[in-house]
Amino acid sequence: MSSQVVLITGGLTGIGRAAAVAFAKKGAKLAVVGRRDEAGRALVKELRALGSEAEFFNADVRNDAEVRDAVDKTVARFGRLDVAVNNAATEGQVGPITVQTAESYAATFDTNVLGVLLSIKHEVRVMEKQRSGNIINISSTYGHEGAAFASVYVASKHAVEGITKSVALEVVKAGIRVNAVAPGPVDTGMLTRFTGTAENKAALVTQVPMDRLGVPDEQANAIVFIASNDASFITGHILNVDGGMTIS
Repeated sequence: MSSQVVLITGGLTGIGRAAAVAFAKKGAKLAVVGRRDEAGRALVKELRALGSEAEFFNADVRNDAEVRDAVDKTVARFGRLDVAVNNAATEGQVGPITVQTAESYAATFDTNVLGVLLSIKHEVRVMEKQRSGNIINISSTYGHEGAAFASVYVASKHAVEGITKSVALEVVKAGIRVNAVAPGPVDTGMLTRFTGTAENKAALVTQVPMDRLGVPDEQANAIVFIASNDASFITGHILNVDGGMTIS
């Protein structure tokens, strides 16, 4: 059983929620960060039923003070921070480049990039004092490929992978590993919003060599692995969990 203290941003739905459940089943202590109190309380109840010590902290990852507060509350509650999963993200405004605006750019980058940057900033602040820690950022297949009609989202995930590799080099001597998990199409609410129609979602499946969408539990299993001692010699890596989309 694990005794890790794990903080997960965007932990109320989709991959973040699946990761919280997977860590709880391993015996980890969970700090789940999100913006909906009722959903947060419900998830904490579920995690505690699995035998985990768990708390919910309301914070917006775009706000430096709120991120700092969530990290500090985690340490105050559990005594340390071993693993951070930076999952909070938005699909942004899907559409051609000609409809994108400064506002649509900011709405996507403030969550997907600034949110990751601020989260890492405060996670590293704690982990450097411990001389240990694991940070796992959630990227996407689109973090290293292109996608028509998703230029701003794609750009934001490219940025996440750049931050991941750069910070991994910056903190490796402090005993901190920084990696990313890059999901392919996963059957979540975000994917439904991103594709817009059942026809678009079906068309996306045709791009997956395994001929199906992924499920959140598969991503969660990869996250738990990267956070474990079995991955102790891995840092600065982008782990593709995408049904073979990036083989070629």
